[in-house]
Amino acid sequence: MQIQLITFEIDAKMLAVDIMAVREIRAWTPTTPIPNAPPFVRGVVNLRGLVLPVIDLSERLGWGRVEPNERNVIIVVEIAGQMTGLIVGSVNDIVTVDDSAIQPPPNMGGPDTENMLEGLASVEDRMAMILKLGYMGAGADMAAVLEAA
Repeated sequence: MQIQLITFEIDAKMLAVDIMAVREIRAWTPTTPIPNAPPFVRGVVNLRGLVLPVIDLSERLGWGRVEPNERNVIIVVEIAGQMTGLIVGSVNDIVTVDDSAIQPPPNMGGPDTENMLEGLASVEDRMAMILKLGYMGAGADMAAVLEAA
């Protein structure tokens, strides 16, 4: 079976998500900070009347905080029924990958690697990390953010 992924970059690292979870891609707009939000939640933006939490994906993945600018984009995805924005550096392409070509993430000793990644796939002679979106924003942290908004 094949799946379609949208690939994108964060600091020259290629990542991907299932295209079925992507609702739109929008230009960077400043966020409104929310008190007591987890550090990886940059705040919220208004998306046609919807309060959209925006996650600094680099910080969420443990790669450090990004200072977004007009070159960054927000990928709007649906995570467990909740629309969420992910700050990324740039969007690359839509690719089709065979399920059999997706390798499980190696055990690197980190506590969350297996929770964060669906797997790894070779895309255009590079390794793309396929994210588990359910881990990126689900749970009590996001519920608290939405209630505060």
